[in-house]
Amino acid sequence: MTQGPDDEVDDNLREARARTPEACGSVQSLDQFGTKWRLRILYTLFEADHRFNELKRASGASSYTLSRVLESLEADGIVDRRVEPGPPVETHYSLTEKGAALEPVFDAIDQWSEEWGGENGPLSSETPDV
Repeated sequence: MTQGPDDEVDDNLREARARTPEACGSVQSLDQFGTKWRLRILYTLFEADHRFNELKRASGASSYTLSRVLESLEADGIVDRRVEPGPPVETHYSLTEKGAALEPVFDAIDQWSEEWGGENGPLSSETPDV
């Protein structure tokens, strides 16, 4: 199986963490929510619980990438997965208490971006994969 862009980022973060175990907690925590797809998914889940296809549409992620990221966020205790029996079977994703606690972090980043983001020109709306 080939790796997708988020898998490569995850591998890079794990490698960096292994090389610098003494790095501060904030740097070590970034691998739990700091990739492009994780950020988009978390931002969407701050609004409300969502089903898989809703998250797919909102984030623009492929089904494969979204599945992998949701599994990872669930393993990290940030996202909760709830399956309701059908038909049709419905799978809902929501933030755990740990995940919801990230909202002020996002708010602080938004505030910083408003204040400093345009200092060297407008912020690009294009999000790089790295």
